[in-house]
Amino acid sequence: MADRFRLTLAQLNPTVGDLAANAAKARDAWATAREAGAHMVALPEMFVTGYQTRDLVMKPAFHRDAMAAIEALAVDCADGPAMGIGGPWWDGERLYNAWWVLSGGRVLTRALKHNLPNDTVFDEVRIFASAPPQGPYRIGPALIGTPICEDAWHEDVSETLMESGAEILVVPNGSPYYRNKYDRRVGLMVARVIETRLPLVYLNMVGGQDDQVFDGGSFVLNPGIELAAQLPVFEECLRHVDFERTTRGWRALRTDVVPLPDEWEQDYHAMVLSLRDYLGKSGLSKVLLGLSGGIDSALVATIAVDALGPAAVRCVMLPSEYTSQASLDDARAVAEALGCRLDRIGIDGPRDAVGAALKPLFGAARPGIPEENIQSRLRGLLLMALSNRFGEMLLTTGNKSEMAVGYATIYGDMAGGYNPLKDLYKTRVFQMCRWRNANHRDWMKGPEGAVIPDRVIAKPPSAELRPDQKDEDSLPPYPVLDAILERLVEGDQSVAEVVAAGFDRATVKKVEALLYGAEWKRFQSAPGTRLTPKAFWLDRRYPIVNRWRDEG
Repeated sequence: MADRFRLTLAQLNPTVGDLAANAAKARDAWATAREAGAHMVALPEMFVTGYQTRDLVMKPAFHRDAMAAIEALAVDCADGPAMGIGGPWWDGERLYNAWWVLSGGRVLTRALKHNLPNDTVFDEVRIFASAPPQGPYRIGPALIGTPICEDAWHEDVSETLMESGAEILVVPNGSPYYRNKYDRRVGLMVARVIETRLPLVYLNMVGGQDDQVFDGGSFVLNPGIELAAQLPVFEECLRHVDFERTTRGWRALRTDVVPLPDEWEQDYHAMVLSLRDYLGKSGLSKVLLGLSGGIDSALVATIAVDALGPAAVRCVMLPSEYTSQASLDDARAVAEALGCRLDRIGIDGPRDAVGAALKPLFGAARPGIPEENIQSRLRGLLLMALSNRFGEMLLTTGNKSEMAVGYATIYGDMAGGYNPLKDLYKTRVFQMCRWRNANHRDWMKGPEGAVIPDRVIAKPPSAELRPDQKDEDSLPPYPVLDAILERLVEGDQSVAEVVAAGFDRATVKKVEALLYGAEWKRFQSAPGTRLTPKAFWLDRRYPIVNRWRDEG
């Protein structure tokens, strides 16, 4: 059997800090690999700790415990296949991002990461030391080379491994999702295969961690750019891949190639999985949200039901004198379609009491934004009271357009523990609702069919904080606003570049002022699902106090 090599890919979902549970998942995967007669089981980057750990991994007690957990795995998994598992390694002077190779009851070797990412959501230069490129190691009949994640995005480590005799490249990853990232990964891995003429295994983890979602989607490439295996996205999966030695070297035998969903399904699955894991990994199981009758809260309610099931979702309508009957009817229709609870708490009484308390200071001033914000903050107060009483985490429902320009009330509708829509522009919210109405998947816990009525999608957005209020009273139309924001945020374009693309300069300057002026609100906002490489938080880090404006 020296001409065959079986590798078990363990595309699994770890939990940051839960060393025992992560090690147990690895042990179970190893047992499955042993039963299947595999030579090796491979787990993703930093699997034993979960990923990303951020500064937690620098704490000596933590990385010592993580290393001890891996060494215990080596002893427990002595009689069977080798195991490759990601985890930290402290050599007495420096901390490394390592992939530990365990075999025969001991640590056979460690591959150490050389290229440390220091952009978007990554700060690995701050956390880990860079190791020099290394050579391969032998498992059974094959010489394996392991570039860790970012190492495979550059040619130097793979080239060194090839020149040192590696016959198969196994790339463990902790690569978080953003829209269309799969295409970029494949393009880079194809380049490594062309350069080295070696088969390549791209193994990614799956699951949510804070704002990031790891989407799995692991794959195997043969020289000649043949896709030999494709694992599902956003789902745990164990897959045995057989390699056969040929006159041209090792080649993977083709297994299932799972089709890749379109970008709308991937974004929606990311929002569902991130919310499910944010709750589950925090030890929580229930949520509540303010259901206004508008499109944003309807979509958040749908995501929550698909993530947790209808029984775990409480919707609350908090009307005032400005709330239309249509909004009351639409909120009820959404809750009934989803099968979740809907409570109602009027805010007129509390608002009158606050108004009376403030009257000695406010006097006879004409009502304006302070009074509008009181309504929103009363809603936040009441929802947080319910959250405290019933142990249900409050979800906030603002979309990326609102987060960008500050069209939200701090300590009001921004109150909450998680925001699935935080990186989804308003124009995409409309399309996402249409997609969900037309599509249902096995991983959704909510009902099939059109759960968000067409009238909720079609009506003009409004905060309903004053008579006949519409969002476009304060903001450009959302198609214009989002197009400008995508250029300023995702594109990092100058005002002059945006104007040259055909937008009115005064409108662009207004949006720019709102964008910079809302930084302090975003700094205090709830985390939310990352869908783009320019999500608000770790991807885009701007000062709160900032007097510069682009006058070009």
